[in-house]
Amino acid sequence: MSNTYNIDMSLSINGESHNLTVRNAATLLSVLRSRLGLTGSKPGCLNGDCGACTVLIDGLPMKSCLMLAVEAGDKEITTIEGLKNTPIQSAFIENFAFQCGYCTSGFLMNCHALVNTHPQADYEIIKDWLQSNICRCTGYKEIEDAVKSVLNKSQ
Repeated sequence: MSNTYNIDMSLSINGESHNLTVRNAATLLSVLRSRLGLTGSKPGCLNGDCGACTVLIDGLPMKSCLMLAVEAGDKEITTIEGLKNTPIQSAFIENFAFQCGYCTSGFLMNCHALVNTHPQADYEIIKDWLQSNICRCTGYKEIEDAVKSVLNKSQ
């Protein structure tokens, strides 16, 4: 496509390079889901409030509905499909930290980054990080317990 509204680019996602042409206004979320078939990041509010679309950009959580795909060209993107057997995934299962599951991938990505960037996190840091994601089905206690269990194992 040689339209000025389309850009040829490469995205590094879960350790793999993907060459594609994207609209310059396409969000990272839409490219991940509709162009690459990575549907673990969920469209929730589509305005950055809920966190269901959270991915990691260079190891830090980012709401992919707020980021243009073209902004991610020189970044390492990790989606829920890229997490394999991480401690936080096991902790979510062991602590029953989900119900319907729609928000789970976003919470997992956020919590994975939290335990990696703040291995000594206290309750206030955990609470602050969890505020960026919304779960409408369950309380946050189980999610907090899952994070604490991973942090306690690493100390």
